[in-house]
Amino acid sequence: MRSQFSVNHSYIAYKKMTQKLILVLVLVSLTPFTFATNLPQKATWFRYYDSKGVANVSTNVTPNHIRYGYEALDQNMQVIKRNRPYNAEADIKQAPQRAVAAQKLAADTQLKSAYNNSSVASQKKKEILTGISKQLVFQQQQLKQLQEDRIMFVRQEREYSRKGQPVPAQLQSILNNNQKNIVAKKQDIQSLQTRYRNTAAEYDKIITRLKAME
Repeated sequence: MRSQFSVNHSYIAYKKMTQKLILVLVLVSLTPFTFATNLPQKATWFRYYDSKGVANVSTNVTPNHIRYGYEALDQNMQVIKRNRPYNAEADIKQAPQRAVAAQKLAADTQLKSAYNNSSVASQKKKEILTGISKQLVFQQQQLKQLQEDRIMFVRQEREYSRKGQPVPAQLQSILNNNQKNIVAKKQDIQSLQTRYRNTAAEYDKIITRLKAME
């Protein structure tokens, strides 16, 4: 009786062990499949339909694929991705926009290389505007001196006229040169003032663009 019980018990234990072993083997065999399905699929074929609706399949992308638009297929001929056909007209229309974007990118890169950040640009702006301001002060002082000299020369001219005497050629030449210098000096001042405004506006734009990139 005990012998029969031992045999039955051993058989049951063996059966359970066999079932567990089978389950483990099944899981192991399924694991690579599970991983494979989770991996990104790689295109094996590329298919496009021509103007007549005829399918063309190849292992690489040709100009016709790009022209008509194509589908990337896996090894089972299942669609992985669809690519739209190339539109030459739309591409031409977008060319100016791409050119503007490329110019902006190049300009931004150049600014970044030249100034690094907005703080450096602000300091550079201050230095340049300070230099222009000093030039303006100097030119304005010279203009003031020229104007004061003219007052003196004009008084001398009037004194000769009051006495009924002809104005000396040397004094007349001095007056003429003085007037020319006053006109030239005023033009220099206007030029510096314009330069000051333009420089300030230019650096304001540079600083704004640099801040946008920071």
